[in-house]
Amino acid sequence: MACPFAKHISGEQFQRQPSIAESHNWNLDEDLSEIPGDALTLTHLNAAIQLLTAPSIDNVHEALMSLIGKYSNRWPGLSKLKSERSELSIYPHYDYLADIQDNLTQIDESAVSEILVHLGEELIQTACVGVIERAFKCLGSDLQEFLGSLDGVYDVLKLQEEDISDTGFVCAGEGELIFTSERPVLAWLLLGCLRALSRLLFSCEPEIELEPLPGDTPRYRYLLRVDEPVVEAVDRRGPADVVSGDARDLKVSNQFFCDAFPWHFIMDEQLRLVQMGSAFSRLFKGHVGASTAGLCASTVFRFKRPRGLQLHFREIVRRTNTPFMISLRAPPGRPDFFAKGLEIKGQMVFCPESNALLFVGSPFLDGLEGLTCNGLFISDIPLHDATREVILVGEQARAQDGLRRRMDKLKSSIEEANAAVIKERKKNVSLLQLIFPAEIAERLWLGAQIDAKTYPEVTMLFSDIVGFTSICSRATPFMVINMLENLYKHFDELCGFFDVYKVETIGDAYCVASGLHRASIYDAHKVAWMALRMIETCTLYNTHDGQHIKMRIGIHTGTVLAGVVGRKMPRYCLFGHNVTIANKFESGSEACRINISPTTREWLVKHPDFGFQLNARDASCMPKEFTDSKGLTCYFLEGYKHPTLSNDRPLQEHIEEAMRQTQETAETITLEVAQ
Repeated sequence: MACPFAKHISGEQFQRQPSIAESHNWNLDEDLSEIPGDALTLTHLNAAIQLLTAPSIDNVHEALMSLIGKYSNRWPGLSKLKSERSELSIYPHYDYLADIQDNLTQIDESAVSEILVHLGEELIQTACVGVIERAFKCLGSDLQEFLGSLDGVYDVLKLQEEDISDTGFVCAGEGELIFTSERPVLAWLLLGCLRALSRLLFSCEPEIELEPLPGDTPRYRYLLRVDEPVVEAVDRRGPADVVSGDARDLKVSNQFFCDAFPWHFIMDEQLRLVQMGSAFSRLFKGHVGASTAGLCASTVFRFKRPRGLQLHFREIVRRTNTPFMISLRAPPGRPDFFAKGLEIKGQMVFCPESNALLFVGSPFLDGLEGLTCNGLFISDIPLHDATREVILVGEQARAQDGLRRRMDKLKSSIEEANAAVIKERKKNVSLLQLIFPAEIAERLWLGAQIDAKTYPEVTMLFSDIVGFTSICSRATPFMVINMLENLYKHFDELCGFFDVYKVETIGDAYCVASGLHRASIYDAHKVAWMALRMIETCTLYNTHDGQHIKMRIGIHTGTVLAGVVGRKMPRYCLFGHNVTIANKFESGSEACRINISPTTREWLVKHPDFGFQLNARDASCMPKEFTDSKGLTCYFLEGYKHPTLSNDRPLQEHIEEAMRQTQETAETITLEVAQ
C-alpha cells in the first residue's frame, strides 16, 4: 500500500529540514581530541541516536547504494536513484530523505513504505559499526531495556544541547515506543532501524506494528512483540531467594524508609501525596503536618522535565523511563517559603502493588551556597547520594576555576601587550620598507650589519624637469612643493605597480632602479615602461603658469655597488661608474624624451615578444665617459606596442598587458624550479 505519511512536495521545496543535524554542538573531533584510544563517550552515544533521528547525507547515501545493490531486481526503478556523493556535497542543508521519498512515490507508490523500511535496515547495517555499535549496545541488555534507555538518554542529550524541538522517544510500556518527529519519512525509516538493531544487538526478530497517533504533533506508535522460546522452569530457589509480592511484608518501617530516602514522595492515582521523605517533610513542616493526605503534588511541586508532561497518572506512568526534574512551589499561605524554586532531579517509579508512583531524587544544587540559601545542610544529603561529593568537589573546582580565570586574565593581558608590540613592530618595519628594500629593512630592524654588495645588470633611471630653475624663480616655494608632491606621488604609485625601487629624489631629480631588491630578466623592461608612463603622466600636471611639465629621462644598465650610508637618517645609496653614466644619459636627453644606453637596448631587444619603438641617435650623443663606445650609439625610446593588442589601444593597456605576460612567465619559471 502507499505510504500514508507521504507528502508530495515539489522540487523547489527540497531545502526543508536538514538531513545533517548541524545545529548540534557535538563535534566528534574536538570532543575526543584529549581522550586516548577508542574510549566510548557521550559524543558517540549522541552520534548513534542521531543515526535514528537525523541521519547524515553520507549515511543515507551509503545505505541507499546498498539498497539498490540488493533490491534492484525486485524494484528495477531503484537504479534511477543512483547518484554521486560529490553531487550532494554542495547542498549542506539538502533534505536527501525527502527527495528519496518523492522519487520512490514516482517509481512505485504502493511500495514506498516497504522500501523505506528496507532503507532503514540498510542504514543500520552500513553505519552501525565500530564505536557506534558499541554505543547502541550500552543502552540495554535486552530489547525492552534498549527502548527505555532511548527515552531517557535522548531526553538528557536534548537537555545538553538545549534542544527545544518536539523530536523524541517515549517508552510508554512493555514493547511500546512512541516516536515524535516533524519528518514523516523518519517514521518508516525508524521501523527498519529497530528491526535491524533487534537482529544485530539482541538476535531477535520482533514483529513491529506502526501506527500514527492523532494530535497536533506528529507522533507514531511502534508495538514490538518478540516470541520468546518456552523453557521448562526449574525451581532452584532457596529460602533466601523467596521475595514476597505483598507490600506489607516489607522488612523496614515507613520511618526508616523516609530517613534512608529523604528526597522521595509517593503519589496515589489522584496525584495526592500519601508519603514524603524526611527532607521534604522538614521543608513543609508546619504546613503539611504529620499527614500529607489530601495535598496534591501539583500544589507544592512544579514538573519542569519532561517537557510538555500532562499531569495525569497514566501519562506519568508512561514517562517513567525519562529523568524527572521538579521544583518546589511555595505552599498556600507561605509566600516567604525560603526553599521556593529548589530543584530536585530524580526518577519516577510505578508501584503496581499499591497502584502508586514513587519519586526518588536528589537536590540539584550549585555548591555550598546553593545548599545554605535553601535552608539545607550537608546532613540532608544521604551518604549514598553522590550529590554530597558533587557539592564538595564543586567547591574545590570553584576555587581552581577562580585561579584559572585569574591566570586566563593575566594570559589575555600578556597576549594583548604582545599583539600591541607586534603591531608597533609592523609599523616600524613598514616605515623602514618605505625607505629601504624589504630585505635591507628587515635586517636593519633586527640590528644586523649591512654590508655593501655589488649588483650586476642593474637598470637605473634618472629624470629631471626641464627649466626647473626658471620655474622656481617665478613661483613661490609652496607652489613648487605642491607641484612636485602631486607629480612624485603619481610616480611612487608607478614604482609599486612596476615593482622597481625608488632610490631618491633630490629637487626635481627622480631616480629609480630595478635589479636591486629582486633581480629578473625583465628589469630593463620595467624601467622602460615606467619611463613611458612618467612622460605620459607629465601631460596631466601643469606648472603654476599653466604650462605642461616637461621631463627628460635617461636609462642605463650596468654593475653598481649598493649599501647603507649614515647612522642618522641613513640612506641606501648606489655607487660606481655606471651610476655616473646613467646620470649622463639623462643630461644628454631632450624634453619629453627617453634616452637609453646601448646596454639597456640589448636587454630590451633580447626578448622579441615585446615591441619597443627605438630610434637610434647620432654617435656623437654618446657620453664621453661611456668606455668602449666604438660603433655604439644611444637611442630614443619612442613608445611601446604589445603584439596581442591593436595599435589604436592606449599606451597604458599595452603596458598592463605586457606586465601580465611577465608575471605569468615568472610564475612558470618559479614552478619549474620548485619541481
